[in-house]
Amino acid sequence: MVMTSVPPTDTSPPDPRRFAAHLRERMDTGVLSFPLTSFTAAGELDLAAFRTYLRGQVDADPAAFFVACGTGEFFSLTQDEHAAVVRTAVEVADGRIPVLAGLGYGWAQARQFAERAVDAGADAGLLLPHYLVKAPQDGVVEQVRRVAEHTPLPLIAYQRDQVRFGPGAAARIAEFPTVIGLKDGHGDLDALQRLTLSTPADFLFFNGAATAEMQARAYSAIGVPAYSSAVHAFAPEIARAFFTALRGGDRERVEGLLREFYFPLVELRDRRAGYAVALVKAGARLRGLPVGPVRAPLVDPGPADLADLEKLIETGLALVDQD
Repeated sequence: MVMTSVPPTDTSPPDPRRFAAHLRERMDTGVLSFPLTSFTAAGELDLAAFRTYLRGQVDADPAAFFVACGTGEFFSLTQDEHAAVVRTAVEVADGRIPVLAGLGYGWAQARQFAERAVDAGADAGLLLPHYLVKAPQDGVVEQVRRVAEHTPLPLIAYQRDQVRFGPGAAARIAEFPTVIGLKDGHGDLDALQRLTLSTPADFLFFNGAATAEMQARAYSAIGVPAYSSAVHAFAPEIARAFFTALRGGDRERVEGLLREFYFPLVELRDRRAGYAVALVKAGARLRGLPVGPVRAPLVDPGPADLADLEKLIETGLALVDQD
């Protein structure tokens, strides 16, 4: 069955189960893209640059766009900026690629972001971890419920940092009609396997670990092959080459990319707090992509780290060009 995303002229979100089936099909064809949000040198939202940047992402044909999420600096966007980013992504995707919008903070604010995302034409939402506090399992379930009952958007819950679902909690949120999946950022495969066994077979799971390619084989071994790719935001050629090799069982190519590109990238990423986003954005600027600087509290990399990143990108592209 072939489906398309909801076109920009229709702002009604798709049926959650039909959308989940469509997204599952799409995930067999490419990585999940988390586009960067473009800012001017003064830190203002730059929609014209964002539109140009997104067109390049569309050309790489990812499985889906997750816009205004962590890599897209959701935490620094106003509601008006968030809505503008989502609307622009919907227009550029033009029904070819599903667009999911980041939603977050407390449930009351997440509802407001969801309302604006619906108006902007988003296909679904990624419910980011709630703000600051740790909460018991009943609380994290209630957080999801209060958002899910208020919006028609299909929702994917995101566990990382202070949010962690146990098997019982995962089973409960899977019962909510609009909740279609869970993105994992903890990397605890034993715990994640328990979640996959506690939820329906059609409930979606995603590898959302930082630099997810490093853990992709391990996640796939427990039945979670789909993953988000920060590398796709600045070097879609490398991200696509890794995805193709992984899905094609080309172990030698996977090992080569991991050893010579992804592992050094992780080592560079770990040099400074915030590099999971700031380094990605720096990589995009090095490629000539119009994304601008990060917003505070993130800080752009200094000259030494930029030089190392530039060499690493050259290495990754050379590996891709060998074929």
